[in-house]
Amino acid sequence: MDHAWLGTHVEPDVLVEVAGGRIAGVRTGVEAPPPGATALRGLTLPGLANVHSHAFHRALRATVQVGTGTFWTWRELMYQVASRLTPDSYFDLARATYAEMALAGITAVGEFHYLHHAPGGTPYANPNAMGEALIAAAAEAGIRITLLDTAYLAAGFGEPPNRHQLRFSDTTADAWAERASLLKGDDHALIGAAIHSVRAVPADQLATVAAWAEERNAPLHVHLSEQTAENDACRAAHGRTPTRLLADHGVLGPRTTGIHNTHLTEEDIALLGSSTAGTCMCPTTERDLADGIGPAVALRKAGSPLSLGSDSHAVIDLFEEARAMELNERLRTHIRGHWTAAVLLRAASADGHAALGRPDAGVLEPGAPADLTTVALDSVRTAGPVPRLAAETAVFAASAADVRHTVVAGRHIVRDGRHTLIEDVPGALAAAVAALHH
Repeated sequence: MDHAWLGTHVEPDVLVEVAGGRIAGVRTGVEAPPPGATALRGLTLPGLANVHSHAFHRALRATVQVGTGTFWTWRELMYQVASRLTPDSYFDLARATYAEMALAGITAVGEFHYLHHAPGGTPYANPNAMGEALIAAAAEAGIRITLLDTAYLAAGFGEPPNRHQLRFSDTTADAWAERASLLKGDDHALIGAAIHSVRAVPADQLATVAAWAEERNAPLHVHLSEQTAENDACRAAHGRTPTRLLADHGVLGPRTTGIHNTHLTEEDIALLGSSTAGTCMCPTTERDLADGIGPAVALRKAGSPLSLGSDSHAVIDLFEEARAMELNERLRTHIRGHWTAAVLLRAASADGHAALGRPDAGVLEPGAPADLTTVALDSVRTAGPVPRLAAETAVFAASAADVRHTVVAGRHIVRDGRHTLIEDVPGALAAAVAALHH
């Protein structure tokens, strides 16, 4: 590696030895590649972790940018696309979307999966046909997946699922747990759990989902306070905030990650921090949906680890997510420099992988998975800065288009900017999206 990010600094001339898909050794000061070595030109980082994805939202890109509205009007368009998906068409779309992620340097994705059943809510003959399609799609695209199988049982507090949501619902948390227990993980695919939101899982069933995850030592994710309307409805129904409701039902803890965590009280922030529950910020989606800017600085200070996700895939670019977290805070506070590039890179890698159930990933150290991302330092965006500032260059100037190589378990998935497993990723995306709009 010309240059490698070793967690605290950029080091030139680094040799990483790989055995059995893991890093066996890291040597510095190796000026020339030894015989048989693969040279990675640019800045090599640990593989990036995209902690929050709804793969089918990729079909909404651009089409939802016409006209005006809110999160709730956007949601109606999202439901229309969801209603057309089958296991086969979802596989095609997810495979292409995950390939786009690989091209962006992402080596692992957390798929927040709630599209379980056929239209009308009838289970498929294989009740996990949709989830297994996502697992297979990630395998063909060459990236790891944590399938966060999601309980989504209600349209709101005390409201049954609407006609769109019948596909999402297992009717009860016990029935959800029975179906989710049939899913099988491996080195490529981990199985986790998710509570869609406090709107979508009745309070007396939250503990069932939390217990399922705890029994398996599995990640547990939840959409949390993305919208002020959710907070208002929760207070009206339960006399407390969504965060307090989750805390009272045993949902918060070190394996739990709140997605968005946008509209929080000081008590909410303290609850999340004291439980060391994580926070996954999705800035490009939060701004696209006009959600607001979450209190990321306060959450991190309170003890909540930060990670990043591309969520609705308005763009798939974790460098943009990382810098947006800092730049949004600058706009909000009129102060620069809330996070170093090192902290933002950690959010995009090690802390993200930990949130997905892989605490050993996201570092260039012996024993870690051999998952790597190389960013060009000679593109029109990245040329000029001295190499010791390559981390700052990556976070504040680079884009997904600057990813030159992506390596997963020592296997070259993207080489010189081209996907090695899927020849025409743009064509695959175009075909998969077109099939849902006809």
